Amino acid sequence: MRLLLALAIALAIGLALTFKGSAVVGRIYMKEATTQAATTLRLAVAALDGHLKRYEALPALIASQNNIEALVFDPKNEGLRARTNAYLKEINALLTSSDIYVMTMDGQTIAASNYDSPVSFIGENFIYRPYFQDAAQGRQSRFYALGTTSSKRGYYFGSPILVDGVIRGVIVFKVDIDLIEDSWKGTDDRIFVSDPEGIIFMTGSPEWLYSSINPLTPERIARTEASRRYADAKLRELPFQPGTYAGHDVVKIRDEGKEQEYLILSQPMPEAGWTVNVLMNTAPVRIQANTTVIAVILTLCLAGLAIAIVLQRRMRLAERMQLQAEARNELERRVVERTADLARVNSRIKEEIAERRLTEQRLRQTQADLIQAGKLAGLGQMSAALSHELNQPLAAVKTYAETTSVLIDRGRIEEASDNLRRISALIDRMASISKHLRNFARKPNEKLGPVSVADVLRDTLEIVDARLKAADAKLETEIARGVPAVKAGAVRLQQVLVNIITNAADAVEGLEDRRITFTASANGNKVVLSVRDRGPGVPSAIHERIFDPFFTTKGVGKGLGLGLSISYNIVKDFGGSLSVADHPEGGAVFLIELDVADDNLLEAAE
Repeated sequence: MRLLLALAIALAIGLALTFKGSAVVGRIYMKEATTQAATTLRLAVAALDGHLKRYEALPALIASQNNIEALVFDPKNEGLRARTNAYLKEINALLTSSDIYVMTMDGQTIAASNYDSPVSFIGENFIYRPYFQDAAQGRQSRFYALGTTSSKRGYYFGSPILVDGVIRGVIVFKVDIDLIEDSWKGTDDRIFVSDPEGIIFMTGSPEWLYSSINPLTPERIARTEASRRYADAKLRELPFQPGTYAGHDVVKIRDEGKEQEYLILSQPMPEAGWTVNVLMNTAPVRIQANTTVIAVILTLCLAGLAIAIVLQRRMRLAERMQLQAEARNELERRVVERTADLARVNSRIKEEIAERRLTEQRLRQTQADLIQAGKLAGLGQMSAALSHELNQPLAAVKTYAETTSVLIDRGRIEEASDNLRRISALIDRMASISKHLRNFARKPNEKLGPVSVADVLRDTLEIVDARLKAADAKLETEIARGVPAVKAGAVRLQQVLVNIITNAADAVEGLEDRRITFTASANGNKVVLSVRDRGPGVPSAIHERIFDPFFTTKGVGKGLGLGLSISYNIVKDFGGSLSVADHPEGGAVFLIELDVADDNLLEAAE
């Protein structure tokens, strides 16, 4: 009974903590969603602002043209009107704007870029538009609306036309915003632009166009109709219910019979008179939060079940110990009459104890054997790796040592000293390699710095030269001019190139075409190193396995299958990538992609 009560209390506390934590989980996921929505909002605002600023200064610039000034001064001159119409049409096509038109001070349109279209503005009067009224008073005006003549939405830039310091007319640029709106369609987030009255003017959801997120009061409708901003478009209210979830503003919108909750972020554009809004569906966030809560509840249930099992076993053990005590008391009481039975029982107990002790000894011995086997396996892997990585430098040291002996005999002491310096350098490299092999399974502590590809290649050629000669292979190098330093470690990058070029030499040995091509080129903030051979290539079936430890395509005794695995992990430590592909003309191509060393690393190196 006490066990059940304790479990019930523990479960109640766990559930209370879980539901308390669900709010915290919700806030965490909503914070991530807010960050994502804020990024979308910044991009949308930047795109709109950049699109509008492209045309902002153009009305004042075009207004100062001689044809424009002459036309507003003499609006009935047909020759001037024809030239101005042609000029405006040419400028409109060049600037990819929607329309450009000129009006006199009474609001009458006398020239337009669409003079020859069925919806020409010529003869139309736009004195009721705020952009005309502001420009007529000498101000640079901006306005967005649905065209009453063309029935097309646009953003209007107006500028006064000054002739001898007197305002004689107004020139207007109408900018098309459909391209930006089209980029919002089909995205997961809903983006829309609303005016000061809350009416949606631009949106990636066409069904929301000309809907209001605020109540359509008579005052709002009157202000909108006064400027004929939306012409004859039918306005409606969008069911828009604000609220909060996990400390963030959300809205619930009922559209087409379905209610959906969104996280809402807004940013005003004061110059344009807009407010850009981004709605992100909160359903995935709620699903993630609920999933986390369910996972916690299941974990608590499993923990409670485990505790119950442990407690039940302890109760059974206590009952068993109590029964054993009672049995001992009964045995003591009947010791005389049951001596023979006790002797047999004691014998059986001794046998069981001996068997258990023997089992414990075997278990300990087995554990010790497993530990020793693990140590031997690790030692075998390290020995194989050291043997593979040090074999090539040792071959080069042997070659230099033999050459040095010959040079000393011939009295060429300076060249012999140079060979000794190279032997010392190779020994330093072998020490460095052994150090790097210890870090094969973890990220090394060595700091990365700027490394010259040309210098590393030069040192690499000193090691692989003997192997290339043995395979009668020719290494062609092509380093593009101006290739920047890469972020890497010089010795480890050299180790990677030695492994790959040696493998290439193995691949072309005995073939008719034994060329190996090394190239280095910059690609943005990356440097790509390529090693191509003319061998049989790498079958596509093993492209992904070729970088696994101890995987090799060479014959028995010709490779341990560690070189490419070590190289792959070294390049990964640099923050780069190592991949293999087949060249269309035959052979394999190994591509090493590394980051360009940044300015901070270069200054530290200097």
